[in-house]
Amino acid sequence: MAAHLFRRCCRRLLPLRAPTGTPPPPAPAPRSDGPQELLRLGPALSGNLAALAIGRLARISSRQRLDTAAIRGDPRFQHLLRAVHAQISQVWNTPLVQLLRSLQVLGLAQDGQQVRSVEQEVLWRLRRLSLRQLAHLAEHLAGQGRDGPLLPEVLRKLELRWTELDGPRSVVTLMAKVGHLSPALMERLEDKALELAEQFDAEELRRVVLALALQQRRSVPLLRAVSYHLLQKPAQLPLPALSDLLFAFSKLSFQQPQVLHRLAQELQPHLGSLSPAQVSRCARSFASLRWLSRPLAEAIAQYCLENAQELSLTQLCGILVSFGHLGFQPSSGQEFFSVVRQRLRGRERELDVHLLTDAVWSLCVLRQPGDAHLRQVLAPDFHSRLQGDSSPRAQSSRLKLLHINATARLETPGYQGPFLPPEALGGHGDRDRDKATPLQRGLREALPGALGGHDLVRYDVSTVYGWDIDAEVLLDSEHRALPPRDFSAPHLPHSEGTKPLPPGARRVAVLRWELPQFSSRGRELLGRGSMARRHLRAAGFLLAEVPHYEFLELKLERQRVAYLKDKVAKALAGDTAGDTATDTAA
Repeated sequence: MAAHLFRRCCRRLLPLRAPTGTPPPPAPAPRSDGPQELLRLGPALSGNLAALAIGRLARISSRQRLDTAAIRGDPRFQHLLRAVHAQISQVWNTPLVQLLRSLQVLGLAQDGQQVRSVEQEVLWRLRRLSLRQLAHLAEHLAGQGRDGPLLPEVLRKLELRWTELDGPRSVVTLMAKVGHLSPALMERLEDKALELAEQFDAEELRRVVLALALQQRRSVPLLRAVSYHLLQKPAQLPLPALSDLLFAFSKLSFQQPQVLHRLAQELQPHLGSLSPAQVSRCARSFASLRWLSRPLAEAIAQYCLENAQELSLTQLCGILVSFGHLGFQPSSGQEFFSVVRQRLRGRERELDVHLLTDAVWSLCVLRQPGDAHLRQVLAPDFHSRLQGDSSPRAQSSRLKLLHINATARLETPGYQGPFLPPEALGGHGDRDRDKATPLQRGLREALPGALGGHDLVRYDVSTVYGWDIDAEVLLDSEHRALPPRDFSAPHLPHSEGTKPLPPGARRVAVLRWELPQFSSRGRELLGRGSMARRHLRAAGFLLAEVPHYEFLELKLERQRVAYLKDKVAKALAGDTAGDTATDTAA
């Protein structure tokens, strides 16, 4: 009986035929219902068949959740290990590579003799392994997270043989599992993915973009290719692909209007089936990409009303901050903001100082601040929590507190305080000319010719409201320039002059609008820019607004000088027309 069982298993394990001069392909392990049949064969198996049997044992134990300690303690299993160890050089390549994973699944010590013996044999044979075997080996070793000489050598071999990759699956798997371990290999994988992008299905495109996002690799050619082929997929994208693609594009700050439109359009019908965390993440991603899809944003606001109790306070604030960044006012604004205020009331201290600042700032952007929230973040003890922190997040929060303080002073007549102290109102401007944008540099060159010299113009003004203006001009009732340094300036932390403005005098601010201050969909200012415009007008400025898409089209300095003069003239003309209309109505 034992001899019959042995012959039957050997027929299944050994190949029937192999071409002359080439090693036979690896034979399948015996198809058993449990480990006992395999262990019973241990004494009769060669090293190669023992390796296959161990692989089969690992699969059975993993599938049936068997006690691996009992298998490791079985003398018959120990005989299998000894057979492999004694004849390791006779084990074929595929069983040898699979053996590393099998030993881990069965719980053998990673620094034990058996594992080290297999690793050493694999290291010696790396040149003879196929690219597919190298890829499987790299994936296993990367997931294992173990230090040693084997993984670096496998990566080096993959770097040298990457041109042999011919299938989308292996490329995508290597990018996702191994790419972060070798920038040189990842660069070659990106080139190969670009070559094979047309063959990727929606799931593979998702994994490629997600791998790039998690490794912070903004490969624009590959992202463009992925975007193009996503648009060619006629079928609706699966829901996980929609949310992951959106997250990845936002992480990489990659904006492709047609793709974002499709993601928003296909995501909207599924919004009700998403978890609160997923909805909040989608809202933040669209805000990061400066993409406002009003139907989707309305659906998100309605989701908040219908799932108010399921949304955590942090998730609700994340959606509020997204709306504030985009400057989006829901049609159900009264109900939406009522839910926000109700959830925030009395729970402000549960939020991180930065998130609470962002939430109140967003309410100010959307013209929905409450006195209680203003008092909460403008109180001295709250502001002091941000002092001494030089991180970018803290600097952003301090600047937003200036905007909140400006809202309290300029747009909230009934608010009685507290306000930020005078010493907190200055020092926020960026004076690093090396970081100036093309628009900023062009304005600095053209402004003196358009407005006059330094005696009649104040340049690079940092106001107490948290907004910077490129130039300030003071004009009397006859539109003649006055030296601004002679007069009081309540918008400055420290005024140089003390004289009050003459009757009819007006301040004109040259205010530039950079590309990131506009929505990706067009020429509509985001929430931050809209609030800056409101605050400066409420502070008494006439605005000569200079958007990037107009100014940078002018290549000659004389054109730019004439453009700026025209902007100032139109600001004054608009003010005069407004005064005339007011007088007529009176």
